[in-house]
Amino acid sequence: MQSEAGPALPAPRRGEIWTANLGDPPVRHWVLVVSLDPRNQSDRAQSVLIVPFSSGIAEAPTTLVLPPGETGLPGPSCLRGHFVTTLQKQLLVERLPRSLSAARMRQVCLAVRRAFDPDAPWPAREPSQ
Repeated sequence: MQSEAGPALPAPRRGEIWTANLGDPPVRHWVLVVSLDPRNQSDRAQSVLIVPFSSGIAEAPTTLVLPPGETGLPGPSCLRGHFVTTLQKQLLVERLPRSLSAARMRQVCLAVRRAFDPDAPWPAREPSQ
């Protein structure tokens, strides 16, 4: 018997790549979870912050181009920090086996920051070794 609360919501972790249903009508799309884990893992939080992947490569201050070997996606992809949004956890479908590194996540956060902060540094510095 299902509880009144319904099925358990996914509990993603920061840096994980998921497929999710985006839009109306919903279309399956790859997304990167960027919200902090206390929110992601909380049973009380119904949503997470995500940045969707795009196969349309565009180099700009708010974008980050990633090779397929790093993401596990079929080809090069682009994260557009200016498209950061909330997503209901129930729309997350499946976690991919790869996650982005902490250094790469710092770059993603900087791309998101450049979308709203005119004082954010650009060009992005390479992650520290």
